This record gives sequence, structure tokens and C-alpha cells, in this order.
Amino acid sequence: MNAILAAEWLKLRSVRSTYAALGVALALIVPGVLITWQAMLIWDGLSPERRAGFGLAQPAHLMAWAGSLSLGVLGVLSVSAEYRSGMIRTTFAVMPGRTAVLAAKAGLTGTVALAAGLALTLVTFLGTRLVIGDRPVPGHRTAIARELPELLLRGCTVAVYAVLGVALAVLLRSTAAAIIGLVVPWYPLPIIGNLLPGPWGERLGSFLPDALPEQILGEDNANSVYGGLLPPWAAAVAMAAYVVVPLLAAALVLNRRDA
Repeated sequence: MNAILAAEWLKLRSVRSTYAALGVALALIVPGVLITWQAMLIWDGLSPERRAGFGLAQPAHLMAWAGSLSLGVLGVLSVSAEYRSGMIRTTFAVMPGRTAVLAAKAGLTGTVALAAGLALTLVTFLGTRLVIGDRPVPGHRTAIARELPELLLRGCTVAVYAVLGVALAVLLRSTAAAIIGLVVPWYPLPIIGNLLPGPWGERLGSFLPDALPEQILGEDNANSVYGGLLPPWAAAVAMAAYVVVPLLAAALVLNRRDA
């Protein structure tokens, strides 16, 4: 297994797409801080009465959401590039344990995405707090220790998308199809869920990846397009399922068909 990990790590760090995806994700720190800076310019010009109703969403959460797609694409490319070039046949000829190869790809890509996701959320959060300074902006005066669990979970969600990208690339063997598969729960499904009648929209929205961090912490996703029906344990199980179920399906398909 060590040899497989070493080989997959060499592949991951020797292609430009890895650095491009990481660069795009980490570059999102800049707009996150700039959004806060612009909001504070507006804040400084408001009267005390209007400041009481001033709303600023947490930029770190927004940037983590955007970064999820970038790292998800990295997961796709870590597999689909080998299928496109035909190198996957060489990989399986040298390392015939296909499940082990898949586990190594998913584990390494997920670890890199987790590190990038945590860096993105934490640095963006600290940068926005620095810009806000001592201004009593509603929703941005809580202790950092209280915000930390959700920031860590947002970083984990980035890694979930990366591993999901790996599994989709194995299942579909197409870069375009796998990226579309990533985009669907990332953007269209939350909007569709928000438009569905009755309880169906909230039911759908509660199971989407980006709805899970707040539910794991026992919060309700108020003022968002996501639902909040799951208890913490069910939300945690759902987040794990986004990793385990696609990987099991990918391992099954990978061992049953030709490379």
C-alpha cells in the first residue's frame, strides 16, 4: 500500500491541474476579504439605527462553497486525466489491486482538499475579522472558538466534494460528465429545492452537502436556500454517506469492467 500511495502522490503533485485547482481555491481568500472591506465602507456611512439592521453573511462560508467546486474538479481530474491519456491501463498493470488504487487516489486527493479547504475557510475568516476590527457588526462579534466548529466542517465539505469527484470520474470515465455530476448538488439542486412546494423543498435541501455543517451543529440553516430537518447524528451520517457510498459504487464498477 505504501508503494501505491507513493505512486499516486507523485502523480498528484506532478501535474499542473493540481496547482491550478489549489490556486483557484486559495485565491478565493482575496474576494472574501474584499467583500468584507466593501461592506465595512457601507457600514461606516450608516446611522446607528440602520447599523442595527445591517446584515453581512459570513464570507468564509461563501468562499468554502465556491472552493468546493474547484477542489471537486481536482478530484475529477486526478482520475479522468488517466482515462483520457490511457495511462490508467499502465497503472492497473503495475498495481493490479484496483480497490487499493482507488482508495489511495481518494485518500490523497481528499487530504489535499481538506488542507486547502481548512486554509481557505480559516484564513478568510481571520482576514474578515481583521477588516471588521472593533465594529459591532451583527453576527460577527461571536468568539472565534464558537465559530471554529462550523469553519472546520465547511473545510471538511470541500474535501467531500473532492472525494465525490474521484468517485464520479471512475463511474463515468468522462471529465465533462463527472464535473456536471458535481455541479448538480452544488448549485442547481439547492435552487430547485427552494422552489419546490410544501415540505419537499426543505426535505431535499436538508440532504445537500452544503446544508449539513450547520445541521451537524444543531442549527437550522435559517435565511438560506437549504433545509434544516436533520438531527445532528443524521446530518453526520449523510456527510459520511457522500464519501462512502460513491466510493463503494466506484470500487464495484472498477473491479467489474475493463480499464
